[in-house]
Amino acid sequence: MNGNPIVVALDVSSGEEALRLAKAVGPHVGAFKIGLELLSGPGPVLVSALAELGKPVFCDAKLHDIPNTVERAAANLARAGARWITVHAGGGPAMVEAAIRGAGHGSADTGILCVTVLTSLSASDLALVGMVDSVGRQVSRMARLARDGGAEGVVCGVRELGDVAQVAPGLLRVTPGIRPDGSGAGDQARTGTPHEALARGADLLVIGRPITAAPDPAAAAEAIGRSIVASASEHR
Repeated sequence: MNGNPIVVALDVSSGEEALRLAKAVGPHVGAFKIGLELLSGPGPVLVSALAELGKPVFCDAKLHDIPNTVERAAANLARAGARWITVHAGGGPAMVEAAIRGAGHGSADTGILCVTVLTSLSASDLALVGMVDSVGRQVSRMARLARDGGAEGVVCGVRELGDVAQVAPGLLRVTPGIRPDGSGAGDQARTGTPHEALARGADLLVIGRPITAAPDPAAAAEAIGRSIVASASEHR
């Protein structure tokens, strides 16, 4: 990834639009992410097309099913060219291990990332589904499961990066809900700026609408990248 931590979330409606955006912002980002909308449309064909652009492709599939089904789905995405595939850690150790096996069958280069707690959820949302612990404790529990299952990393909110570092310091930490200064939170309940995330130990920053919904997505991606470099220089 050449040290660029920005993963642009191509959360658009068509494969054509995703490729157009990817080509525009590619020089200013480290990786491309596609989620359920595109995976349920053009799917693996788009994964392969994005991979041909020379950047890692993050398939945010959030797999959560019986182990056999997850294993086969992960294998298909890995064969298509996914560098990372997400699964819900809440699916349990056997499911995580099955995803890792499947990814390995598809490509030796594909890693599994475990989603801990969605950044659209607040503590009160968790309570409604019977999770009475704090968000941080729930994230810690899921990070331990990811670590023990052999996942490459986890997906967590900015505020929970320290919780992950305490229980699983060796895992790659991927942080969605990133909003540069002045950006709205949208449908995210737990957000943070790129600088906050990196300062707390994030390895990769998933940034969507602040780039893709900007009048000039390439210029927006470049500006965010410059601000990250400037902030890093100030704190050396």
